Parts: sequence; structure tokens; C-alpha cells
Amino acid sequence: MSDSAPMRDADADARAIERLRALVRIPTISRPTSGPGPRTDVEPFARFTAALDELYPRVHERLEVERVGARGLLYRWPGSDPSGASRPTVLMAHSDVVPATDEGWQHPSFAGEVVEHDGEPVVWGRGAIDDKGALVAQLEAVDRLLAAGFTPRHDVLLSFGGDEEVAGDDARAAVALLRERGIRPALVLDEGGAIVQDSFPGLDEPFALVGVTEKGITTLRLRVEQQGGHASSPPPFAATERLARAILRLNAAPARARLDPVMRRMIRTLGARARQPLRFVFTRVDLFAPLIVRALLRRGAEITALLRTTRAVTELRAGHAANALPEHAEATVNIRIAPWSSVAEAVDEVRRGIDDELVAIDVLQPSEPSPVSPADGVAWNDLVAALQETHPGLLVSPYVMMQASDSRFFTAISEHVYRFTPFRLSAAERACLHARDERIRVSAFLDGVATYEALLRRR
Repeated sequence: MSDSAPMRDADADARAIERLRALVRIPTISRPTSGPGPRTDVEPFARFTAALDELYPRVHERLEVERVGARGLLYRWPGSDPSGASRPTVLMAHSDVVPATDEGWQHPSFAGEVVEHDGEPVVWGRGAIDDKGALVAQLEAVDRLLAAGFTPRHDVLLSFGGDEEVAGDDARAAVALLRERGIRPALVLDEGGAIVQDSFPGLDEPFALVGVTEKGITTLRLRVEQQGGHASSPPPFAATERLARAILRLNAAPARARLDPVMRRMIRTLGARARQPLRFVFTRVDLFAPLIVRALLRRGAEITALLRTTRAVTELRAGHAANALPEHAEATVNIRIAPWSSVAEAVDEVRRGIDDELVAIDVLQPSEPSPVSPADGVAWNDLVAALQETHPGLLVSPYVMMQASDSRFFTAISEHVYRFTPFRLSAAERACLHARDERIRVSAFLDGVATYEALLRRR
């Protein structure tokens, strides 16, 4: 628990941790619906839904709940003001997780163990942060408010998707349902930024990054079709060499970097508390923009990704035998498109970077960057106030979220969509998302519960 956090109910906190552990143990793994490999096993998702009913009887007694999409759930907590039904607060999370085995993990990936790590108790397991931690924290906040006899002024909706990691169809279905009912949420809060430290030059104190937009996401498939043959007499430039050259050319021609209005505000906000002389430079970002871009590009991958469209080659496929030249070689490129760009521009930059007509480019699942939500007004101010109630004096800044979330679909029905999970996460913890040893500190999780509770009291 942070030093400034309000007093907590130790028994309630212990129950919350046990509920999180119980839900982490259920392997709700999402897998692609096409391509090689296994498909999603629906049985764990049915078990997860049943466990929610069992673990949160008060929530399921007092809130309306309906199935949405294949595995999604939509809860409605009616507010005291009937006019608030059409302008609810929406808290979002998802129950599905990316695959994990126990190989390479310090503790089993789905055991939900509580262990001491760096001097603090930690809940260990896939989904602890992404995103069962947020899902459980939201339910805990609602359950505690119900126990205290609280009723929100406007409706509160909990939208829990079950396929965020692969498609987001549950969230699309939820948006379609709400649109059909004439509902335009006054605030939507999904996973995204966190409370971080030591990731901005010259700033030593912790700060919260709230995503006001998110990058677009598009998959490209690079293909080379070429005559094969016996490996004993290779041509000067086989399909694999041509594909490899294309990848190297792409890597050597990164997308242009720039500071968009969201990044400029972030730099001004955080820079105002940075050490001198960086404070002088950052608070005059418009004047020193070229210098700041050059400096930030040397700060590593996490901050560099905020400045440009990024590309990552994630899959390579070629060949069927050790002694045969492949006739087909392909690579998958995952592209995250900066808010000022577009799918068309990103694809054109790739095409120009590769500069080879014999490398075909297929555009798969294109998704444009999200609109920018305002970093002011009632919804934003309520979120900031809730954070500062749990963490007095906390610096809060808008930023561009680099990952894709289900909240991008909600921009069709709300102008106030934010991406933020109210957990304190170290750089090491953030690095565990979609990787080995995913975990969350017990104190950070409980602070998150308190923040969601504080937010709902304002709605």
C-alpha cells in the first residue's frame, strides 16, 4: 500500500487477493480463429463466468448482466438519476489472456501464487495485469460500494470482453448493442497507461499516463514467390534472400518521428516537474521540438514508439525441406500506426522502404488510429481527482497508447474514451506483459481497487 493510501479493510483486501488468484488460475487463453495451431478452448471461459457469479454474489444480485458476443459480459448498475441511463460510465476489461506455458517462468504461469518478490507480496500468473487484475479490481470496487449502500448518480456499465487478445468481437457487439439503445457513454475507461517512474528524462517522481488515443494496428504479409529447385545449385538470389533483404531494408528505413499535440502536452506536463536544465527545454517544447525528438529517440524502444509508426517482423515462413529451395517465403509485419498517420500512409512507407516489386504486400485487418479524447472536462477531471485521492499530488498526463485495446470500438459512441489501468507498474513489470513472469504487486492491485472506487463515487 502506498504511504498516502486511505485506510483499508484487511479482511476485504485478503478476500480480493484470493478472488484474483482464483480467476488467474483459470486458463482463459485466446487463440487465433484461423491459421495453424490450436483454437480457443471455450470451456475455461464458461468456468470463468461461473466463477464470477460464485465469487461476487452481491454484484450479481444487484446488477443486471447479459451475455454479449461469444464470451462477453455486460453489467448494468442503475443510477439514482433516470436521465443518466443514456450517459453512463463504462469500465472495461477483458477475461482472455495470451498463451503461456510454465517453461521459463519463475513460478507456474497459471498457479496464481502469492510470493515475496523484491520485498513485497506479489500475485504471479498470466493475466495478473493483462487484464484480470483490472477486471477483478473493478468488481471489487463495485462490490465494496454496494456493501456501503452507495448508488451512483448515473448508470455504471462493466463491459468485459472475452476475445480482446485476438479480435475484439465481443467489444464490437457491446458497442452495437449500446448504439441500438441510444446510449452514448459520458466516460469510458479501459486498460492502457499506468502509474510509472523513471521513464521520462529528468523526472524522478512517479506519474500517471492516461491514453487519450491509441495507435492504429495493421498486419502486413510480405510474400515472395520464386522458382524453387535443389539446394545443391542455388541461384544468386533465392526467395529467402529476397525476403531477408526486404526486411533489412525496412529496418533501415524507420517511419518518420515527430511530436504530435498529445506528445507535446505530455512533454510540457511532465517536463514542468523535471530537473533543470531539462525543465527549461521541455516546457518550451514548441521551440525545441527538433532537439527533443533527437534526444528521445536515444532513450530506448518504449519512448521511441511514442514518436513514430512502428513495425515489427513477428513471423517468418519458408521452405518444406532442408535440401529444397523454397518457392514461397513470407513474413508477418505488425504495424502500430501513429495518430497523425493512416493505414494507407504506413503501407506506402513500407512499400517505398522495401523498394522491390517482387515482394508482394498484403494488408490484413487494417485499423486506423483512434480519435483523440479531450484531456479536460468533467470526465477527465473526475479521473484525475480519483487518482489524486488515492495518490495525493500525483502528476497525471495524457499520452498516446501504443497498444490496441477494445476501447477503440467505443470511440464510435463516446468522445471521452481513456486508456488507463490504475496500477503502479515498474519497468520490469511492464516488460512482463505478453511475456514470462507476468505479476502484480499486492499493494499496487489494492491501490487500483481504491482508485476505481474513488472514480465511481464521483459518477
